[in-house]
Amino acid sequence: NLPRLLRLFCQDSTMNKPIPVIAIDGPSASGKGTVAQRVATHLGFHYLDSGALYRIVALASQQAGIAWSNAEAVAKCAKQLRLRFENEQVWLNDQDVSEAIRSEAMGKGASQVAVHQALRQVLSSVQHDFRQAPGLVADGRDMGTVIFPDAVLKVFLTASTEVRAQRRYQQLLAKQQAADYQAILQDLLERDARDKNRASAPLLMANDGILLETDHLSIVEAVERVLENYQALL
Repeated sequence: NLPRLLRLFCQDSTMNKPIPVIAIDGPSASGKGTVAQRVATHLGFHYLDSGALYRIVALASQQAGIAWSNAEAVAKCAKQLRLRFENEQVWLNDQDVSEAIRSEAMGKGASQVAVHQALRQVLSSVQHDFRQAPGLVADGRDMGTVIFPDAVLKVFLTASTEVRAQRRYQQLLAKQQAADYQAILQDLLERDARDKNRASAPLLMANDGILLETDHLSIVEAVERVLENYQALL
């Protein structure tokens, strides 16, 4: 299987070096997705939104009537998914779920299904397949610690819970969706607790990672910091 062999060797034939990966991890609403996308665009790299995969599984499980707490059934459901990523659109079994998976409900669902080790194993190979030349920027919770431990740059991007809640609140208002700051804050506290305390691949900074706190940084400034750190490695 040629694609699998390419993934296993992860070699760039022109440079004879491993395909570079920039891993950007962090808690919910830290801005890592936007930063990762912009870094990938600037470098001409591929982009992996690992959180979208868990959101997709949460949605598919819900549609199948599977409780998010049912680890075995959730993992089985994930194995049967037919996924397609086209530009900014996400297709699940020929259904455009780009908007559906971005709801607050699916964000909560993603956090709940992500605790299951069986599911993480199913999605591990899917994530590895995104590693293609000329490079990859991957964002998530365990990109630098578990999925791509050999990433050339590992960034842990975070902000205070209050700042993240305020950002999420403003995002929802901008989309003309109902928003309750206190409810958002409580939800983030609960997600952080689940992500940090789960037995499988908990949220933490890699030992060789770089901490990037964004309480007082704009998206543009955060992107510049990541690019500066990457350029310093070249």
